[in-house]
Amino acid sequence: MKKFRATVAALPLILAVALSLRLGYAWNYQHPRPRQALSVIPFLLEPGNIAYSLAAGKGFSSPFRVDTGPTAWTTPVYPLLVAGVFRVFGVYTFPAYIAAVVLNILFSTVACVPLFFAGKRIGGAGLAAMASWLWAVFPNAIVFTVSIWDVSLSALLVASIVWATVSLSESRHLRAWLGYGFLWGLALMTNATLLVLLPFLLGWLVFRTRELRRPVLAAGVALACCVPWTIRNYAVFHTFVPLRSVAGLQLWMGNNERTQGGWAGALHPIDDSAEREKYVQMGEVAYMEEKSQEALRFMLADPWREARLIGSRFVVFWSGGSQQPAQEFWNAHSLRFRGLLLFNLLAAIGALAGIAALWREHHRYTFPIAVFPILYPLASYMAVASARYRLPVDPVVLSLTAVAIQKWGLPLRKSPTI
Repeated sequence: MKKFRATVAALPLILAVALSLRLGYAWNYQHPRPRQALSVIPFLLEPGNIAYSLAAGKGFSSPFRVDTGPTAWTTPVYPLLVAGVFRVFGVYTFPAYIAAVVLNILFSTVACVPLFFAGKRIGGAGLAAMASWLWAVFPNAIVFTVSIWDVSLSALLVASIVWATVSLSESRHLRAWLGYGFLWGLALMTNATLLVLLPFLLGWLVFRTRELRRPVLAAGVALACCVPWTIRNYAVFHTFVPLRSVAGLQLWMGNNERTQGGWAGALHPIDDSAEREKYVQMGEVAYMEEKSQEALRFMLADPWREARLIGSRFVVFWSGGSQQPAQEFWNAHSLRFRGLLLFNLLAAIGALAGIAALWREHHRYTFPIAVFPILYPLASYMAVASARYRLPVDPVVLSLTAVAIQKWGLPLRKSPTI
């Protein structure tokens, strides 16, 4: 039995299962679909459109399949990766789609590694294996590998940040702190929403290490990684756009007369020709400013309505995309949909229980783990919520779920209190 447990808890086995599940899903997904459709359709969203412009030599521009000029719609890392895929495998080809999906599969699979070692430091080998297994079989982590979005890479970076943060609290090596800054720089250039976490994690590191110099150095490196992108944005827009420009539209998408708390996709400029024309005429920065003002007026006009919308988005975020999870669970005709919904809801409840367990034991890593599910979703609560927006922090959510599960079995490895 002891040998069996050691085998099951082995990281190579977890990685093999995670990779197999993702490859199997990708095969089943592409098999019945025409190759011509897969060569084009998955790329016809903002990251793929910008990647096409890059591959065509038009620069970082045109997120809507038409030539609209320079953009800061998203930070540059993932569109650059997809553009590299286009350069190697051809623009809008089936091999390019397969290559992009394989990249996502590798990112999602490798996320098990930092998750494992972070879990080992937080709660021992049992927690490490359980957290990694949960991520390996997590349906959302598998499903989103076939979509051309940055979420699989973002999840890998979040898992790496967690591992680096808990490890760095006991390190005095300057290179480790420089590496932490570069890791954060890469994360911010991939997913700008992660910025909300940076000051809190650095603040915790200052508290834990009782020094300021090394955390400030790491912060400086992270911000320095963003400077070239910010300079580029100022050069093309003649205004300060530090990371990305899309916040105003996101806020408006979740706060207008037609929204109900979910995804009002029909209003998006990529689908709505009138909104797209307005975007082209006004320019990206002016358009985003107008949308931000419209959203703020809507939000302030009826605070109670806004509170209901925030509550609805909270449910959507943590249920994995459902506005009425209980009703949809019982009315669903698909066992797969019920499974997805149940897994997401149990993981959300497990994360809350995990935070409570760490807090009750005065665990040293309570704060840097808990800030991810507490702070990261705030942007979704205020603007747009979906399972895709949640996936980057799901490695932490599942680690906390593993803590909650372990609490009912083996106790957490003893750790000095805060």
